[in-house]
Amino acid sequence: MSAAFNQSQSSYWQQIVQNAQKGHNQAQKIPFFSLAPMEAVTDTIFRRVVEKAASPDVYYTEFTNASSMVHPKAKFSVQGRLAYMPDEQIPVAQIWGSRPDDIAGAVKLLPEMGYQAVDLNMGCPDGTVIKNGGGSDLIRHQDLACDIISAAKSTPLPVSVKTRLGFNSPLEFREWLPLILKQDVAVLTVHLRSRKEMSKVPAHYEYIDEILAMRDELAPKTLIQFNGDIKDRQEGLAIAKAHPGIDGIMIGRGIFENPFAFEKVQQSHTLRESIELLKCQLTLFDEVNATVTPKHFEALKRFFKIYLRGFPHASGLRQALMETHATDEVRTILDEAVPQIETRDLDKIMA
Repeated sequence: MSAAFNQSQSSYWQQIVQNAQKGHNQAQKIPFFSLAPMEAVTDTIFRRVVEKAASPDVYYTEFTNASSMVHPKAKFSVQGRLAYMPDEQIPVAQIWGSRPDDIAGAVKLLPEMGYQAVDLNMGCPDGTVIKNGGGSDLIRHQDLACDIISAAKSTPLPVSVKTRLGFNSPLEFREWLPLILKQDVAVLTVHLRSRKEMSKVPAHYEYIDEILAMRDELAPKTLIQFNGDIKDRQEGLAIAKAHPGIDGIMIGRGIFENPFAFEKVQQSHTLRESIELLKCQLTLFDEVNATVTPKHFEALKRFFKIYLRGFPHASGLRQALMETHATDEVRTILDEAVPQIETRDLDKIMA
């Protein structure tokens, strides 16, 4: 590995670590917090909404197919996934694939786009991704996984990996994770379930200390980040305190229950605050749709429940919004309904 690569590895992620530690006693290790890469969720629109609510230390893009990135025609279909705005924190580009040559070609494009780090998806449980040899299927094809990591290191971007404990069994981590650690990646993010388990069982926190011990023995410079069932910053801090050695905490589905999940001091939030976040998302949706890439309005509807929950008549309001076909229709309903709701139950605290 070149000296330039080592320097890149150190500078990007160590800055993340240092920023997370600012304002805290150095004797108390504070993990960095990240928003998990989520399909059709963590685009430039939603990342900026989360930043407005309570910003994590690290963001990731939606996962992007490396083969499409390098294909002369298909590359245009994935551009929106990697779009970011000048006023937002540059996310980590997450890519996936099963062809080392395509991975190598894709990572070479990222610095030109302004990206400073790349993450390899080796944990996605989606059936289509697996049929194409990507995501968690690489747990079953470990030589190929190593080749893909090697290919990603063809540019100086720091390379990280996000994966699961195993494919069929969580106990596969005892063979799988040491293999990844030996590849000298900058960060290893572990979703604490197997592919077979999906999200149907509780995350296996009982294996955290064993995984940390593996890291300490095999790759002490690799940062370890954990993901699975962590709802907010406070839960993440408690887990890190219980398992010294954790470097990072990744929150995924928790953001759907609480858009303020990353706030450093827990606060109560009003219905009006939550509605303002939804309106922010509508504004950003229109902006991206007009200037960056076409966006399908129907995709917005999956977000309504994030903001409209925990107050009287929330389900009725969501149902009304599900019948809309444009952002202006959503704004009209909100402007008419929210004052009426607040009159009956002024600034109901969001659950």
